[in-house]
Amino acid sequence: MALLTIAEALNQALLQEMTNDNRVMILGEDVGQDGGVFRITDGLLQKFGEERVADTPISESGIVGAAIGLAAAGMRPVAEIQFDGFVYPAFDQLICHAARMRNRSRGKYSCPIVVRFPYSGGVRALEHHSESMEVLYIHTPGLKVVCPSTPYDAKGLLIAAIRCPDPVIFMEPKRLYRSLKEDVPEESYEIPLGQARVMIEGTDATVIAWGSMVPIALKAQASFAKENVSLEIIDLRTLSPLDTETILNSVKKTGRCVVIQEGPRTCGLAAEISALIMEKALFDLKSPVERVTGFDVIPPLLQAEDFNIPDDKRLIAGIRKVLA
Repeated sequence: MALLTIAEALNQALLQEMTNDNRVMILGEDVGQDGGVFRITDGLLQKFGEERVADTPISESGIVGAAIGLAAAGMRPVAEIQFDGFVYPAFDQLICHAARMRNRSRGKYSCPIVVRFPYSGGVRALEHHSESMEVLYIHTPGLKVVCPSTPYDAKGLLIAAIRCPDPVIFMEPKRLYRSLKEDVPEESYEIPLGQARVMIEGTDATVIAWGSMVPIALKAQASFAKENVSLEIIDLRTLSPLDTETILNSVKKTGRCVVIQEGPRTCGLAAEISALIMEKALFDLKSPVERVTGFDVIPPLLQAEDFNIPDDKRLIAGIRKVLA
């Protein structure tokens, strides 16, 4: 075991997969000499060389398009996009090609690429640097969407994503990169995609979170524990495919549910989860599902983002509403 941050765990996952499989390579802006804007690929160029850690031009469409071509030629490319809001120019490649490869070829070909990027706000960044638009990828059939919240999960999920035969969008909560540490096994391991994690078991209400919102959920849980209120905390980990079984089992047990997401409210994943619960567990509910979300605005800059990103106070108010 080693005490690692999320950033260090991701670096270790890349190092081990590149060591174990010479098909795995990295491409993106400044991923080589500089080790990536958040230093996730630090040291990999020196170990594996320019052919497997490739600095690219500033062209997100080109990065993802090249990754698709490399995958078709038998490689396992991991494409890094510097920030969440920079992925949009690559949507054509993702939606029209990567996501459709298996369907288009009737299963003859797949597209084993991973597209990694930091997402979410809370770091006082500039425009296009603080997006939480996971719903765009979830809404695209053919893409898997993964979002870790802890170092242990970050390593295991990234290894599973690299080994997956289909395209995976790997969203990394940037403000958590170095904010927490935990014990991470030094050996290689996988966390299966599509399996949520019940972080804390409870009986009074279910709180569903992912990525940057998980620490907020845990903070609210600790606050309610002082009042002898038992909250069950679920970290989705994989956003698509969604682990509906874990969600429904928890809600049927507690009878109440709050979903917290950083992204805009309208048509978000929280709305989909709410609809799922209403359809499959309506008669088990003791109160309507509550959503605590960001607002339907472009992410505000600098200190104004504090008013948009859900915090523990807003989540606690939502939990009290369903408990009442």
